Amino acid sequence: MKLLLQFLFVFSITLVSASEDSLFIRKIHTEALVKGEAYENLRSLCKDIGARISGSAEAEMAVYWGKDLLESYGFDKVYLQEIKVPHWERGTTEAAWIINADNEIIKLDILALGGSIATDGLIDGDVIEVMNLKDLQSKTKAEIEGKIVFINKPFDQSHIQTFKAYGACYPIRGYGAIEASKLGAKAVVIRSLATPTDEHAHTGTMSYKDEVKKIPAAAISTLNADKLSSWLKDGKVILKMEMDCEQMADVTSYNVIAEMTGHKDESIITFGGHLDSWDVGEGAHDDGAGIAHSIEALRILKELGYKPNHTLRLVLFMNEENGNMGGKSYAKESFDKGEKHICALETDRGGFLPIGFDIVGDAKQVDFVKSFKPLLYDFQLFKFQAGYGGVDINPLREYYPEMIQLGMSISSQRYFNYHHTEADVFETVNKRELELGSAAMASLIYLMDKNL
Repeated sequence: MKLLLQFLFVFSITLVSASEDSLFIRKIHTEALVKGEAYENLRSLCKDIGARISGSAEAEMAVYWGKDLLESYGFDKVYLQEIKVPHWERGTTEAAWIINADNEIIKLDILALGGSIATDGLIDGDVIEVMNLKDLQSKTKAEIEGKIVFINKPFDQSHIQTFKAYGACYPIRGYGAIEASKLGAKAVVIRSLATPTDEHAHTGTMSYKDEVKKIPAAAISTLNADKLSSWLKDGKVILKMEMDCEQMADVTSYNVIAEMTGHKDESIITFGGHLDSWDVGEGAHDDGAGIAHSIEALRILKELGYKPNHTLRLVLFMNEENGNMGGKSYAKESFDKGEKHICALETDRGGFLPIGFDIVGDAKQVDFVKSFKPLLYDFQLFKFQAGYGGVDINPLREYYPEMIQLGMSISSQRYFNYHHTEADVFETVNKRELELGSAAMASLIYLMDKNL
């Protein structure tokens, strides 16, 4: 009888706790959907500042925009963390076109890849098509030398999770210029890393190696890629291109940080997104939405009077796109200060409908996070599985390998319509989906804080 009474007591306490959690998560969602400020904050970031590549005047504006906004909410601490970031400029608008054997001409939708060198005037060359890096590496120097390499690897449309298709194509952008240059290519152009076939070119970071000659690198739209490929099947094609980009000296910038102080201990739960964006469009989905989610999550918890057990630290990271110096610097400085980090959450997958969270941790930690699924199912958060947290928070694991990391998972079907393009603007973000993302972040922060 005594054991039965003990069991019933523990069971009743568990039910009460679950009921309290459910009610509080309901309050979080009501606040986000009825009184939310995420959409207006995103509008301001996109329209008042716009694109904000690291090192630019707009990136500096975004830092002070973030600091002023966080101070207006009256969080316990708001401060800047100084970092050094790369500064690359696109320069004047790129120009490119192709000419076939019949002297037909098509102007290309083209963007220099982030970090590319300039063409130093107008260049031209015969185009040689390869389908991927392995195909390129199989070519001889005689086949490639003096030509412009066109890497035409499309997304695998069979993937339900479009980030898998993106990951499979990333090497052509990241390393295409290196591999083409080894064989004497004059330049490299790639098929944009995108789901749809349309006119938008997608930029993104690329790499060089000091021991390999640097050559210009650019992306063309998927529509252009299909046309160029079809022309090459009929004969010789010449590509002409001009790009005026330049790598400048590193500059000083900042992560923007706000905190709600823990009442139980000094352990830290970090969460956020990245404040920088590419220099085309407005960085609405990548990652203005994540910035809006994260600020709103902390605002909601404060508005609802929540008293955290651990310090909740919101970080608006700078320089995720072309160096990740914000994430790397934050992790190292945290460790050097002797801080204890137990969990980190990131939102950097767009302002679309949230569906759950990817979990980085051991099997026990994955099961721990999955245990909250019944509480969140009615809020349409159902995807909880081992996965990837995010670029900005990932460096923390080097110093805190036992921490849990969570990456908010969204419905990704439209993300690569806009990713790194001129089309990534405020108008493409749905207000209600953005608000639900904010509520999802606040809910997981609450559950992690209460139960870790």
